[in-house]
Amino acid sequence: MDKTDVILCQLLLMNSRLSYRRLADMLNLSVAAVHNRIQSLIDAGVIRKFTAKISLAALKAVHVILFGTSKYGLVRDLNVKMANHGSIYWLAIGGGNMLYIGAYLKSIDELGSLVNYVKEAAGVIEPTVGIPYFPFPKPVVAGSCNMTLYDLDYKIIRALKDNSRRAISEVADELGVSAKTVRRRLSRMIRLGLIELSIEWYPDASNDIITIFHIHLKPEADKNAIDGIFKKYTPHIMFYWGF
Repeated sequence: MDKTDVILCQLLLMNSRLSYRRLADMLNLSVAAVHNRIQSLIDAGVIRKFTAKISLAALKAVHVILFGTSKYGLVRDLNVKMANHGSIYWLAIGGGNMLYIGAYLKSIDELGSLVNYVKEAAGVIEPTVGIPYFPFPKPVVAGSCNMTLYDLDYKIIRALKDNSRRAISEVADELGVSAKTVRRRLSRMIRLGLIELSIEWYPDASNDIITIFHIHLKPEADKNAIDGIFKKYTPHIMFYWGF
């Protein structure tokens, strides 16, 4: 992937329904060039699906990242074990059997059982557990806004879950409602941050070198300094978590 591919993927991670025209304007490319780049990323296995799901804000879920070294000699078969745990959504394997595991919990009370599962199934004897905060801007929502997801909202999310770029008219026909209704309900969910429109992204399929740095800040350190580092080196720094 070149620099433009990385930025394109980041834009789709944040909103996988962005139109080719909008993406082209943001990247200063032609619509055809954007289409070709996305298709090449799909063919290479870097982008495997355009997804839609209920957001963490709507679920009121707790996001947890666990990392540590596995005692097992072979860790390549851990994907199935991790997928069997209903809360784990992400597994990354680094050098020296270093594992990074992401999970969503209904409440912090489930943390103990998750840690025990990772210890047993992944062989991480002493996992480090972090509850991240997200540095990226979130939708601005007035306190009086109704954050409820209704039956039709769930149906729309379900219709988009494996292809978030489906046409509004196609979703409307499937659900037996008007395109105007689907567009209005979807716009509301996006505005309130109730839906997550993203991609299944596998940058390692590109054979590029991807590195995770662990930065331990001193108590007196300015945590906002990380924002400056992120902005300076974007898009080479693709994302970060603060715990």
